[in-house]
Amino acid sequence: MKSFIPFVFLLFTTVALQAQEFNYNVRLNFEKAQTTDPKVFESLELALKNFLNNQKWTNDEYEPEERIDCNIQLTITEELSATAFKADMAVQASRPVYGSDYQTTLISYVDKGVVFEYEVFQPLEFSDNVFNDNLTSILGFYCYIILGMDYDSFSPFGGEAHFQKAQDILNSVPPNATSRYKGWRQLDGNRNRYWMIESILSPRTRNMRQAMYNYHRLALDVMANDVAVGRSAMHSALKEMEKVSKSYPNAMIVQMFALAKGDEIIEVFKGGTRQEQNDVIRIMSKIDAANASKYRKIRG
Repeated sequence: MKSFIPFVFLLFTTVALQAQEFNYNVRLNFEKAQTTDPKVFESLELALKNFLNNQKWTNDEYEPEERIDCNIQLTITEELSATAFKADMAVQASRPVYGSDYQTTLISYVDKGVVFEYEVFQPLEFSDNVFNDNLTSILGFYCYIILGMDYDSFSPFGGEAHFQKAQDILNSVPPNATSRYKGWRQLDGNRNRYWMIESILSPRTRNMRQAMYNYHRLALDVMANDVAVGRSAMHSALKEMEKVSKSYPNAMIVQMFALAKGDEIIEVFKGGTRQEQNDVIRIMSKIDAANASKYRKIRG
């Protein structure tokens, strides 16, 4: 079992078969592909489903109902050759909120310009510390990022080992591969896999990860029993995130949080006190400056 799961399934009296960690919904969009046989993409979609849902990513035991719900969409943007492609990879994952049927988003991110090779019926093979190919390394990277975020949301810094695994994958990409496969290096822009894991593990964002635990366990998971108490805890968590944003401007982990949680925060604080609303509008307008205007919806 994962360390601390707030749901108790009393109706299950028999031992369920061990399940993997993820419940991935995989979609492949290849409408722009003009020359490649569609069977290649159909084979790839099936291979992705099997790889993501059947791979064992941790040593923990999961019940089927504990699997993390994820979506991944691979949109082919360019055919580089008969077996090489460029694509945008949209990754989304969520976790349930205690006492409700609501799912809160953990990550919603689009990795653009992913270059990979694939031949029909090609098996997808993966190793944490060995670079086999760009596609499986990227998939493995995001699986560990999601695991880290999920575990962090249930216990303070509970995702540390999984984030370290993501960093191991990044470090395993050889220098001769990084020129072809962008996103693994510091120099590949300011929003990529390198900066994602750097901002997550940086000592400057340590309080951000504690605030993420508070946001989920002390705020969202409390709201089914006491909305006001949960909302107040969320307000406090956002204040801590504001401090991180000041000490590490434009940290990718902060921007990813705003992307995943912005709409949720608006809905939560529509019912808040005037002071809470004004404070949250100010905080989120700084954290998510590009979308500052939308937070005014909090006041109706």
